[in-house]
Amino acid sequence: MSNPLEAKLRPAVELIPATAYSVASALVIAGPVWLTPAWTERAAVSLTLLGLSALNGHRAWQVLRYRRNLRVLKPYVLRPEQIPWSRQTLFLGMGFRWTAQHTQRLAETALPHNLRYLRPNLAYRLARRFEARTEHLPQFSRLRALTGHPAWWNPAAPLPDVGGNPALHGVEPDEHPIHMSLSTRVAHTLVLGTTRVGKTRLAEILITQDIRRGDVVICFDPKGDKDLLIRMYAEARRNGRPFYVFHLGYPALSARYNPIGAFSRVTEVATRTADPLPSEGNSAAFKEFVWRFVNVLAKTMVALGERPDFAKIYAYAVDTENLAVRYLTQWLNKIKPGWEDSLGRIQKEQGKELAGRAQKTNRSLDTLLIVTYIREQGLREPLVDALLSILSNDRTYFEKLVSSLYPLLEKLTTGRIAELISPDYLDLADPRPIIDWMSVINQGAVVYIGLDSLSDSEVAGAVGTAMFADLTSVAGQIYKFGVGAGQLAPGTRKLALHADEFNELVGDAFIPMVNKAGGAGYQVTAYTQTWDDVEAKIGSAPKAAQIGGNFNSRVFLRVENTTTAELLTEKLPQVNVATIQPASGASDTNDPTDFAEFAARNEDKINVTQVPMLTPADLIQLPKGQAFALIEGGQLYKIRIPLPDNSGDPMLPASLAEMVQDMERQAAERAGNGPPKQSIVQEGRGSGW
Repeated sequence: MSNPLEAKLRPAVELIPATAYSVASALVIAGPVWLTPAWTERAAVSLTLLGLSALNGHRAWQVLRYRRNLRVLKPYVLRPEQIPWSRQTLFLGMGFRWTAQHTQRLAETALPHNLRYLRPNLAYRLARRFEARTEHLPQFSRLRALTGHPAWWNPAAPLPDVGGNPALHGVEPDEHPIHMSLSTRVAHTLVLGTTRVGKTRLAEILITQDIRRGDVVICFDPKGDKDLLIRMYAEARRNGRPFYVFHLGYPALSARYNPIGAFSRVTEVATRTADPLPSEGNSAAFKEFVWRFVNVLAKTMVALGERPDFAKIYAYAVDTENLAVRYLTQWLNKIKPGWEDSLGRIQKEQGKELAGRAQKTNRSLDTLLIVTYIREQGLREPLVDALLSILSNDRTYFEKLVSSLYPLLEKLTTGRIAELISPDYLDLADPRPIIDWMSVINQGAVVYIGLDSLSDSEVAGAVGTAMFADLTSVAGQIYKFGVGAGQLAPGTRKLALHADEFNELVGDAFIPMVNKAGGAGYQVTAYTQTWDDVEAKIGSAPKAAQIGGNFNSRVFLRVENTTTAELLTEKLPQVNVATIQPASGASDTNDPTDFAEFAARNEDKINVTQVPMLTPADLIQLPKGQAFALIEGGQLYKIRIPLPDNSGDPMLPASLAEMVQDMERQAAERAGNGPPKQSIVQEGRGSGW
């Protein structure tokens, strides 16, 4: 039976025979002639001894390398041109497949007698103590710079400030590039990790590959990461791709977009508008009422040839009577020419009664005359019936029923944000482009969505949720009509959708996106801190589980929530871990004829127990920039995410201001207005970063 213990965490005892064999080899060559007369024999013996020395030295080096790997994290940096990309696989980082052997090694590092191998060496500890004591003494500044220099020749070089347990990656010294197949990408990917541990840097690596591959790339960034925006801009320039920015914090720079202006069914307008409203408890009934009200407004606007937007929804919600009268007038002109002649008769017969009702319901007398005429004539039409139902209610009572809608619409239509999400399609003097998802897909464009959630999370959530719903609608069109509805037919480009902090954006519209949009070529990569955040936003644990079940690939960075960690650990099998149990004993004898008066026994027993392949504590101790990935049908990989090295990148603007100026120049050239006179950054507009 083979020994299940590798015994890698131990003193490098092979150094002793390696040194002895080296000395013996030298003595054979340099020794006196009488040692062995033939030079060929001496050379053969010396080479044999050198071979034995090299063999033992290699074994000692493996032990020392393994021990160093457990306590020292190697930096991993890639320049933009070094980031690999492929049309068959997606690069995640450097790492290895995690097996039961690595669980065994990790368990050995936790044994008390092995902790000495995990501590930094004496030179490191002395250097850090020296730097702390002389921090405010300028005469030691040069020496501090020397001890703190991160170079290979410095035995006291400081470790990277990434925290965590280095042994989680150090248990395997031989790492290699880790890729996942693009064929599984349409099954979507979930990235979980607490704040500031590398989620956005991983997004940069994935987005860079998607842009170079030619996919349509749409990135939702609720907080607004400047480095991510600039990286996407640089990669789009490098690969000659159209690039658009929609940013609620930079309305003067941003492209314009109407979240409710494009739809396949008019009911989508009401769904996208009412979705951000609370739906728990008694609020559910009011939300349904708001949905019906907005749906009537949207159908009326479409019937009148108007494109819905938030500004119009708000205006007509406040003054529904004007919209209703316009539609009723147009409808009656089609089916009852000359109907106005009957209004005089009605006013003579019912004038006093209608005047009293007008005062009671806060409706105009002309409106009630039209309503009375339609009912007298017995005219029926679904939209007309819905409008008459609204007009028949007391205006103040009706406004109370839909009062939850007004604060949201007020925020969405205040200030310069209204120009972005309720664009004027006839304003030819505005150089900012108006985008929609179908045109973005047909252009093969790259789009950055900055929602500025730190300034107003409610507006960010409402706009982001509406955008998700719009994308789901587009996926439905592509799924049904294929290339006629966009350029995402099989064999052509895919749509890579990256949603950072997607718990702020997720809603009911997100469920069909991850459930069915894979058939339309959508590849969703969602990033969030904990799964509890998603449950809190959805308001239903079963719905959250329904969403989570559609992410077939999962990447776990450091998490601070046990429930989130168990999303990985509960899917892993139990493995066998061997431990050594020392045993000793002694016994005496009463036999006077036996020469031995007692017997002693010392032995080591190997016990095998079943333990989880990983525990939630392991994920909580992950260093920054490291992750466990559950990919390729539930295979577990340990990866290190590369940090981008942007120094000397010719495509990277020196600052955000330079990027803004370049985009303004491109927008002005598209509009035919020549170069802009002054940059918005110079004018001081926008909320800043």
